[in-house]
Amino acid sequence: MTKIGKFQTALQWVFPPRCVACGGLVESDFGLCGFCWAQTPFLGGPQCDFCGVPVLAENYDDTLICDDCQLYERPWHAGSAALVYEGVARKLVLALKHGDRQDIARPAARWMAAAAKPLLGGDALVVPVPLHWSRLLKRRYNQAALLGQHMARYLDIPFCPDALVRPKGGGSTEGLSTQERFEKLDGAFEPHRKRGARMAGRHVILVDDVMTSGATLTSAAQACLRADAKEVCVVTLARVAKDA
Repeated sequence: MTKIGKFQTALQWVFPPRCVACGGLVESDFGLCGFCWAQTPFLGGPQCDFCGVPVLAENYDDTLICDDCQLYERPWHAGSAALVYEGVARKLVLALKHGDRQDIARPAARWMAAAAKPLLGGDALVVPVPLHWSRLLKRRYNQAALLGQHMARYLDIPFCPDALVRPKGGGSTEGLSTQERFEKLDGAFEPHRKRGARMAGRHVILVDDVMTSGATLTSAAQACLRADAKEVCVVTLARVAKDA
């Protein structure tokens, strides 16, 4: 065994790998234990082609659109998600977003990469939904950017963390109706004055941690299109379902 191998083995004795959800022992870093894996609501089966939420369908060959995506026109070409926002998935999202658990981004991005593969087109570029500078200063990191960075690495495609900016802080949308969310976030994002040009003519993969109403992603996708993106697809770690 090499010196590096011996050192890694010693580290595992001192700091054994832990489940990113419950902290239990696991075989490798950045994984879920068997119990948490079984309790994590991974998306599968028929899903809405625009957001990834589960839908009832008899024929997978048809375009599948959930009620929300029929009611609110989406400016993006297609979308997907890795998890339903409930149970262990909700716990992981909140820990990443508010608990400084940046280690969760790596396994989460791997799940997102699997969900994103069917959406990839030529000349793709991964772009995260940005935070306003005041919120970024308080949180110290943008969870969407962490997810996008790792996802782009898994997919071996370029990543631009600041193609979009959020010039005005709009405050929380918690407790607002869907219509109020759309009104509050209308025009909230803009292409970066310089790096926004990287989106021109490209297939933009817009990344965020959670999709609820779709208001945030709608505003961000519209900003991508104003920068002359060829088309936009969205990928989120989790999608809020009506019965979640």
